[in-house]
Amino acid sequence: MARWRAPRIWLVLLAVARAVVFPVARLRVTGGLPPQLRDGPVILAVNHIGPFDPVAVTAACRVAGLAPRLMATGGLFRAPVVGSVMRASGHIRINRRQANVAAAVDDVTRALAAGSHVLGYPEGRITLDPGMWPERGKTGLARIALGTGAPVVAVAQWGAHEVAAWGGVGPTMRALARALFRRPVVRVHFGAVVDLSGIDPAVPGAAQRATDRIIDAITAELRPLRADEPRLPRYIDPVRPLTLQRRHRAAGVRSPS
Repeated sequence: MARWRAPRIWLVLLAVARAVVFPVARLRVTGGLPPQLRDGPVILAVNHIGPFDPVAVTAACRVAGLAPRLMATGGLFRAPVVGSVMRASGHIRINRRQANVAAAVDDVTRALAAGSHVLGYPEGRITLDPGMWPERGKTGLARIALGTGAPVVAVAQWGAHEVAAWGGVGPTMRALARALFRRPVVRVHFGAVVDLSGIDPAVPGAAQRATDRIIDAITAELRPLRADEPRLPRYIDPVRPLTLQRRHRAAGVRSPS
């Protein structure tokens, strides 16, 4: 199989993302991929804290010299113009809660076989945890990692939740106006390779154990980014719903009172 090369349109959009972030945030990117992983394949597993963080993480990838293929919700691919751009950029469609969702596993597997970097959110949604810590993950990324042997790199990000609100034009415009004035710091850290050794894919429960390790690793990389906000974030989006139903209990993270 021929090695995948990022299309020109995606390279341009990476630069555009960096330009979009600049007026509303101060981007700080740390860490990076080990040299032996830069040619792929590799899975970048990122925490999800708000509607703006895909733009922030894309800009961080530009700074880090990476052009990953994004695992994105099917709704983006159905949208006018945006869908065409997503397909032309080589991104991977995830049809959640649909009968053909399993097809994404084959698509990601082929992408990794072509040496791609693939970026996904193992939580499967924006976290609704009151403390904005990573939630219990879905097993899709872990199943792919166990099935392909591709290394998983934990990527943590913090601060993008201050740029855009959960939903609605009014809250979003108010959040953007506030961000233009304050330019909050947005931190993205490319962390360590997740240790999935000792997990046998043939043993029942392997995917969940691997998922828990991935979420634990992301949480560990996130702690230093929000060291002065160890329990609750300073900025709380008043329209973001909260729930404890999918709380992931990682060691060292205290529950909010």
